[in-house]
Amino acid sequence: MKKDFVISIETLHLGDQGNSENVHQLSPEKWRTVEVVNVDIVNDPIRPDDYKKEEDPTLFRSQKTGRGPLRGKNWWMSVEPVMTCYKLVTCEFKWFGLQTKIEKFIQDFDRRLFTTFHRQIFCWIDQWYGLSMDDIRQLEDRTQKELEQQRAEGPVRGTMG
Repeated sequence: MKKDFVISIETLHLGDQGNSENVHQLSPEKWRTVEVVNVDIVNDPIRPDDYKKEEDPTLFRSQKTGRGPLRGKNWWMSVEPVMTCYKLVTCEFKWFGLQTKIEKFIQDFDRRLFTTFHRQIFCWIDQWYGLSMDDIRQLEDRTQKELEQQRAEGPVRGTMG
């Protein structure tokens, strides 16, 4: 079967400051084709309709951990602990005439999604910090049931533009 559209996302989390290369251990040939895109949850611009004051890492301070607010051009160099999320996004859209445009759209969308999501994850730390595996499984089950209910009610709403 010929696949005209393929997208995959692989994620690794490392306790470094974003300075590791080829963490997904790609072949030298494949690594040469990779475009590295750094996402900075503090300084990268976000759309006004994505902004929420309670999800702004430059304003947030965790009650449980004391982490935050995150500020400065190289904020990751002065915080402890720090974690870098390395994502390998592979996108292939094989429709002549649309390939470049669609792949660019997907790259832009992924960057927006990753920036917003990781800002949220940091600012929601007090909701997940200290959860046990049992707590996480219960949360996953609740989330799955809510998603199934939303699907039954109609299309899941979201913006891609």
